[in-house]
Amino acid sequence: MPIRAVLWDVDDTLFDYTGADRAGMRLHLAAEGLLDAHGSVEQAIARWREITDAQWARFSAGEVSFEDQRRDRVRVFLGRELSDEEADAWFQRYIAHYETVWSLFPDVLPVLDALAASHRHAVLSNSSIHVQDRKLRVLGVRDRFEALLCAAELGVSKPEPRAFHAACDALELAPHQVAYVGDHPEIDGRGAADAGLLSVWIDRAGAYASIDPPAGPRRIASLAELPAVLGADSRFGAPSTFG
Repeated sequence: MPIRAVLWDVDDTLFDYTGADRAGMRLHLAAEGLLDAHGSVEQAIARWREITDAQWARFSAGEVSFEDQRRDRVRVFLGRELSDEEADAWFQRYIAHYETVWSLFPDVLPVLDALAASHRHAVLSNSSIHVQDRKLRVLGVRDRFEALLCAAELGVSKPEPRAFHAACDALELAPHQVAYVGDHPEIDGRGAADAGLLSVWIDRAGAYASIDPPAGPRRIASLAELPAVLGADSRFGAPSTFG
């Protein structure tokens, strides 16, 4: 049976989260007078990403709420005790800088246009609906997706099969009728494959070139390759550079 819908991850798949996070944090550190607090700007940014990954893992495991993982990111990064209100205020100042540098990857709009007539589209993210709905609206693509599901509201995160199946249920389609496109080899790639979806792992610029690819997902380097993977008629169709 052909693929009838595409489920999308957001951060680092549609939206250049890593680029925006780095640029936004650089602006924020300058505004806060913290450029030299971690040895160098690059060390500070690397430390922020390390803390973000660790706290996000706690949220994904159900250990803390979405709001508390944000607060704990700030507390660990600054290395001091803060009230919830103080941590929230610091994070919101960071968000203000981060949002000024939001952007879609350049291959996103062309592929959404190419697949608009042939496939339905929805989003499954490990974030929250409040965050991702606003992000997609600011980026001008919210109306491209008929459903938006997020871990904070679902109560289950990728790579759990229940997260993928909840999104398929929202589309009223079986998993084998749905493709999932995401950037993380395990959370997105293996997770979607294990849940029975057509898994498409986008590895832009060979970010994971040093690791063995997980079994299951199709690996692509650009969304321009996606229509060919789906068997869709479009102006795209370049063969995958990864085979």
